[in-house]
Amino acid sequence: MRYYGSVYRPPSEARSLIVQVTYGCSRNTCAFCSMYKDKRFALRPLEEVLEDFQIARDVYRHVGRVFLADGDALVRKADDLYRILDAVRELFPECGRVTCYASPASIRIRTEGELQTLREKGLSMVYMGLESGSNRVLALMRKGHTAAEIVEMGQKVRRAGIALSVTAITGLGGPDLLEEHAAETARALNGMNPEYIGLLTLMVEPGTPLYEWVTDGSFRLLDRKQVLWETRLLVQALDSPGSVFRMNHASNYLSLRGTLNRDKEAMLSEIAKAEADLSRLRPEGWRAL
Repeated sequence: MRYYGSVYRPPSEARSLIVQVTYGCSRNTCAFCSMYKDKRFALRPLEEVLEDFQIARDVYRHVGRVFLADGDALVRKADDLYRILDAVRELFPECGRVTCYASPASIRIRTEGELQTLREKGLSMVYMGLESGSNRVLALMRKGHTAAEIVEMGQKVRRAGIALSVTAITGLGGPDLLEEHAAETARALNGMNPEYIGLLTLMVEPGTPLYEWVTDGSFRLLDRKQVLWETRLLVQALDSPGSVFRMNHASNYLSLRGTLNRDKEAMLSEIAKAEADLSRLRPEGWRAL
């Protein structure tokens, strides 16, 4: 396969065929994010994309999953996406899942009919970053959207029959916005009721504005106890029946998993145990992105 620059994918796409259909991220201004800094956003020539799928067919006997990279594949023209999905279906009849990252902006430019057609042609799920339901946190972190806009776009995806996986980040508001970040993030997740919820814990990457703020003291990080407190507040406020909840990313101090709302009390019990015994937490040196 031919790749340009650093390539990122969700943890659940570890065994997927990854093909770049765009390069970089269409926004790439989030203050906490260090991804895609090695390239400008661009649409990859469609013929190159289709060639890569043919190369993969010649090499791999079985392709069960496909992930369309980079950071915002959904921003391509609908006709391009249709051709890409048609090629996947024709070349890999065994493929059961096609996914991609999507931003609120790229979802907004897609009509309801286009999204439905994408689903019919095989787009199974999109990954979207909420990060926080607090507008103050979103503005601070230069997300470029309000919580209401992100929730609206998540609901739009779900109406089209495309599964939705949403991520949020504990610690993103620092100590001052801890309670607001927890409560409003839960509210936004409840409003979307996505199939999947992924909760990460903030890590500060060199080269980002957030790194500079932490270095100069203008942004304070949560300690481990505060992270657990914020996590408990967030999980307590979740009311998203059927959502698969995962907090098992390498950035997390504590690993949690369950299905809402069925397993909420069990997850809260695990948080309480960790609050009483911090040795249950992943050591700082073992955390990673």
